[in-house]
Formats: sequence, structure tokens, C-alpha cells
Amino acid sequence: MCRVMPPVKSHAVKSELGDTKRRIVDLLKRAESTPGELAAELGLTEAAVRQHLDALAETGLVSRTTRPPRGRGRPAQSWALTDLARDLFPDHHSDLTVELLDAVRTALGEEGLDRVIEARAVQQRAAYAKAIPSRGSLRARVEALARVRTAEGYVAEVVTDDGPGVVLVEHHCPICIAAASCQGLCRSELELFQEVLGDRVTVERTQHVLSGDRRCAYRVRPRA
Repeated sequence: MCRVMPPVKSHAVKSELGDTKRRIVDLLKRAESTPGELAAELGLTEAAVRQHLDALAETGLVSRTTRPPRGRGRPAQSWALTDLARDLFPDHHSDLTVELLDAVRTALGEEGLDRVIEARAVQQRAAYAKAIPSRGSLRARVEALARVRTAEGYVAEVVTDDGPGVVLVEHHCPICIAAASCQGLCRSELELFQEVLGDRVTVERTQHVLSGDRRCAYRVRPRA
């Protein structure tokens, strides 16, 4: 069972904002607006709209920007959504990924799906090879891998192991839903780590989100 917590979505957070703030967020999603423009759309006073905007700003969902003046007028203060507000809107990329995997499986069969996964692994292998030094300490090389994985959304870090090696810990799995539908993705990643780190080490998965763990972890040790 996938236990990674999903990002907070619109039907969760928006329900806590109140009707007027929800409507303001929806309007700002369409375009930056001044309090006056929002007031006209909502049928409220500018003062009321400003109060709602200030409250939204305290949560980090909106920010104020300066709009260039028209003619000789003073610059207008407009408002826009911040990057934090993106989680307020539905994101179905995981559903699309699962649908695409199912479509590949239907069209090409399991062997065809395996070929697609391998092609993805080849691309990852080339990218990882550029980022991970072929020489240096084991920890330094695994830390380079952790940086690549963090950039891909896995929130990875390297911790000390009881033995001579280290443990790569991934606190988030951005492909969790897709991996639950196609476990070849996880198998491919384990094989990928082994290949990019080389034959001088062994890579063992010790924790796995799809097995019910809170995170994925990989023990990397020098090969005896």
C-alpha cells in the first residue's frame, strides 16, 4: 500500500478558505488583478477584498506586485497567486501516467512495457553517469546520486550505515502511484543504482514504500 502523503489538493484546502477567498483564488488563477477589479467581479467593496487578500497573503498563497501605470497615473497594486497556490488546483498527472502505462500494456503486452521501462532507464543511466563521479569515496558518490534524486523529487539523503557502507534514503516517491501499477519501475531503479555505482559496490533495498514502509532506503556497501 502506498503510504506517501499526497500534496494537499484544492478540495481539501479550498474548503478551509471560505467561499469568498475561494472565489478570489479562482479569479487570480485566471489573471493578476487589482483589488478594484476583484471587487467588481465579486460585487464587494475594495476594502472587503483587501481584507481577504491580506488574509491570503498571510498564508503565503498570494503576493502583491506593482503594475506599470497607464498614462500619468500612479502604479497600480495588483495581486497574483504564488507557487504555493498551485497545490490548490487538481493535478491528475499521476492518473495520466497510470493510464498511459495501462495503454502501453494493452497495446504492446508486458514485454513491450518492459522495453519502454528499459528505454527510460537508459536515459536515466546516461544522465546519472554525468552527475556521479566514477572515482572518489563511496559516500561522495552516493551523495551525488542523492542530489540527482532530490532534483527529481525524491527528497533523498545519505546516512551512515552500521557497517562499512552508507544508506541512501528517499523520503518521498513522486512516482508512487505509477509504481503501484507497474512495479517494473521500482525494479528498474534498483538495477539503475547498481549500474551507475559500479561493480565495486552492492546495492540492497532495505525499505520500500510499496511494501508499506514510510520511505525507500538502499544500503550501499563495498563489495567483498
